Amino acid sequence: MITQPQTTTPLPDPDEERRRVQTARLLAYRDDGPLATALKGALGRLLPPVPATVVALLAIVALAVTGSLTDGPILLVPVAVLLVLVLPTAGRDHLGRFDWLTPPLLRAAEFATIILLGLAADTPKWLLFVLLYAIGYHTYDTVYRTRQGIWPPAWLYQAGLGWEVRLLILGVGAAAGWLTPVAVVLTAYLLVLFAIESITSWVRLDKASASAQAQAEQDLEQSPEEAAEQVTGDAEQG
Repeated sequence: MITQPQTTTPLPDPDEERRRVQTARLLAYRDDGPLATALKGALGRLLPPVPATVVALLAIVALAVTGSLTDGPILLVPVAVLLVLVLPTAGRDHLGRFDWLTPPLLRAAEFATIILLGLAADTPKWLLFVLLYAIGYHTYDTVYRTRQGIWPPAWLYQAGLGWEVRLLILGVGAAAGWLTPVAVVLTAYLLVLFAIESITSWVRLDKASASAQAQAEQDLEQSPEEAAEQVTGDAEQG
């Protein structure tokens, strides 16, 4: 008798799988938006992420210390610095020894820029706090989900605009003298988006977990005879 050779699926390399998950997590924590995603292929692997982000953060701190940010087009400078230095790092695999520092450094640079723009444009501090809270909640939710093996949907990063588009919107609004109304609209949009998506996702997950637990408990309570009868009944119906 001639038998067909059995094909076996090779198991993934554990080290390669670990690097893949690590890269996916760090890229998720970066919170790149549509602009970074669109330019990732065109820019390639231009700059190492940690040095570029550190330089951008130091430049923003220098602008704050020197009091250079007053009003008008100069308010676009910190945003431009971040875009020029950090966007070319989006295509990197983030597998370097210190690349795990990129997301917190990038978030610190984003928050510092928002605060500087808000103070320079005399934006209400409570509004800046709520905006930072919305972005911070999204970051926390992303970190918590990925550590549970649950990944936010890809569309959320695009709809959330990413750090680069958020800062670009705020920078243009500040340069034009409209930062407060722009911040109001952006804050309301992000709060609604992140809150609704997070709540619906966790509710859906809880329902799926409860259903799986109930099914497992039912299987444990079922006697072998009942299980055999159920299998026989299912086969007859088929």
